Amino acid sequence: MTLRSLALLATLGLAACSSAPTHYYTLVPTAPQHAAPVAAPGFQFEMLSVRMPVQVDQPQLVVRQSGGGLAILETERWGAPLADEFHDALAGQLEQKLGTRDLAGLPKAADTPVVSLQTDVRRFDSLPGQYALIDVVWSLSQRSDGQKRRSLTCGSVIREASGVSMDELVLAHQKAIGQLATQIARAANSWACPAL
Repeated sequence: MTLRSLALLATLGLAACSSAPTHYYTLVPTAPQHAAPVAAPGFQFEMLSVRMPVQVDQPQLVVRQSGGGLAILETERWGAPLADEFHDALAGQLEQKLGTRDLAGLPKAADTPVVSLQTDVRRFDSLPGQYALIDVVWSLSQRSDGQKRRSLTCGSVIREASGVSMDELVLAHQKAIGQLATQIARAANSWACPAL
């Protein structure tokens, strides 16, 4: 082989090894600058694990396509597993709206009721340029010493308009999770499913 052929092969080899940069996203929104303080509720709060559909619980963003197809975007990724991203985003929003910290896995005061939240995400749809949609069945259960355990199961379907870019799509999902947190906080304080 000539020197020129070797140089051309080396250039092609390097070009094949380069790839588009990978972008990482989170469902946890930027903390608000001036969040109004909320009075602490008369209960302790714990957020349990989140169930997420297998189709979308991938390191990469999974978006819908026309005709029922799905596209896995190799260079657009979540900063953590999607179920963890959803959990942390919802827990953070609920802490703000309830005025109390998530005490999952931590010791609880014996004289204060504990409200636990279990969430089952049935759909987590992403359609760039159209919408972000979450369909979640969630359950609150309350336990306290000497009292019968009670529970409440509700469902929420929330759809947020989205722009074409991945940043806009992720922001739409953040807003949808914020709406979900508002509904759950309202239910926890009134112990009734919110009117949708």
